[in-house]
Formats: sequence, structure tokens, C-alpha cells
Amino acid sequence: MTDVVDAKTLPIERPQSALWRGFLPWLGLAPFTIFVLLFLILPTMNIVAGAFQTADGSFTFQNIIDLNTSNILGAFWVSMKISFLTALLGCVIGLLLAAAVTKGGLPSWLRDTTMTFSGVASNFAGVPLAFAFIATFGRLGLVTLIFRDWFNINLAASGFNLISFTGLALTYLYFQIPLMVLIVTPALDGMKREWREAADSLGASGTQYVTMVALPILWPTLLGTFALLFANAFGAVATAMALTGSSLSLMPIVLFAQIRGDVLQNPHLGYAIAFAMIAITGVANLIYIVLRGRAERWQK
Repeated sequence: MTDVVDAKTLPIERPQSALWRGFLPWLGLAPFTIFVLLFLILPTMNIVAGAFQTADGSFTFQNIIDLNTSNILGAFWVSMKISFLTALLGCVIGLLLAAAVTKGGLPSWLRDTTMTFSGVASNFAGVPLAFAFIATFGRLGLVTLIFRDWFNINLAASGFNLISFTGLALTYLYFQIPLMVLIVTPALDGMKREWREAADSLGASGTQYVTMVALPILWPTLLGTFALLFANAFGAVATAMALTGSSLSLMPIVLFAQIRGDVLQNPHLGYAIAFAMIAITGVANLIYIVLRGRAERWQK
């Protein structure tokens, strides 16, 4: 015999209001929005406003004009050179490495290992990275001693100095190359087999396939990643500070000296330097975003 349930005893299911349903997604987004507002948007606005102010708060262009000094222009030129060099080498070496593990027919475990290491190394920067290179390539570093004791090669006597432009560029490549591998690998995976088969059926050689098919498709990705690596190196400060101190004049180090220095500090000139760095890195990141969008058309 079937039990008869009184409808009045059942719990009443109240429909969720449209206002609450619309509020929930915004509530989940709130922590990220607050974080971006407090640590990105407001500090950036404060820097931009400070670049056009004097110490008493009045408006001025003098801070921007003062950027045209030999000290700041020299630091700007060194930062441009090291950013361009490490971005170029990072793109070339990273592309070759990514092509080897994706298209080279190597064991799959090697690809997994490379991608895992790239994910870790691309975020390994700052003081830990500087200490790792000092312990490896410093005057008493592990590799330095191995070259000296096993192969009778004195790196210091040969001209290599870790606390120099070359040493800092070598250190930057530690995170530039893995970042290139992470970005370009999906683009290489998006290269369809049918394109290579079609080129082979038409009698194209390997060089013709690379220059006439692969590179035109990969060009937006490569150029966009170059811009991203350039911005990545241009804004790096902790690694340069920990490795070279004040011996190598870079834009982030000059900026740090103006804001936190004890003798020559000029916070508003520091704001102007930071404003110039934001403009340069912003243009580089904008180029990356635009070219990334063009490159993703081939991956759909």
C-alpha cells in the first residue's frame, strides 16, 4: 500500500532570487579585484601622479626633463642592451629546445621533464637565483673550482666575471629560456601534420617547409614572445640587485637608489623613472598581447 504524503509537511523550496544569483559571481571575483586594485592599479596611479609633481605637490614637467641626464640615459642604454640580448638568445635557444622535445621524436618522458623544469625555472628569480649562480659560477663556485682543478682553466683569468654584463645576462637566461619554452610549445603543437604532408607532396624540402610554411605561421608567436621576454628582463630588479649591487648601472637599480638612497634620493625623479619603465614594458606587453591574438588564429 502506497503511503500518502501530505504536501503541507514537505519543505518549501524557495526560488533563488535573481539578485542573489547575479551577485555570487561578483563575490567570487572580489578578492582578485581587491588585490589588483591595491597592488597594481593604485600604486601605478600614484607613480604616474608623482612623476608630474614636486615635493610640495605642485604640477611640473621637470622630473620628466631630468630623465635626460647621462646617468639615467646610460642606465637606460645598459638595460635595453641586456634586455634585447637575453630576449633574443632566450627566443633562439628556447625555440630549438621546444622544437627538439615536440617535433624531434624524443621520448615523451623527456618532454614532460623539460616542461616541468621550465615551469619551475621560469619563476625562479630574485635573490635565490643570484645566490645559486654565485655558488656555481662565483670565484669559489662549484663549476669555477671544477674548471680550475680538473681542467686547469681559470675562468677569472680568462676574463669571465659573474658580476658583470655577461654574468648578469647569463643569469637572466636561466629564466628567459624556460619562459620561451612554455610559450612556444603550444604553438609548435598547433602545427598540423597535414601542412607538412601537403608540403612534402608538392616536393618541398625541409628548408622550404620551415621558411615558407612554419616560420610565417610561428612569426607572430616568436615576435610576441620576444617582446614579453624583453619586458621580463627590463623590469627585473631583485636578481640584478642581489648579483651586482651597484656595480652595474641598470634602470631598476637607479630607480631603487632614487627612492631608497641615503644621499642622492629624489623620490619624484624615481617616480619619473618608474613611469618611463612602465611605458616601455607596457608597450612590450601590448605588442605581445596583439601578436598572441594573431598567433592563436592558427591554433583553433
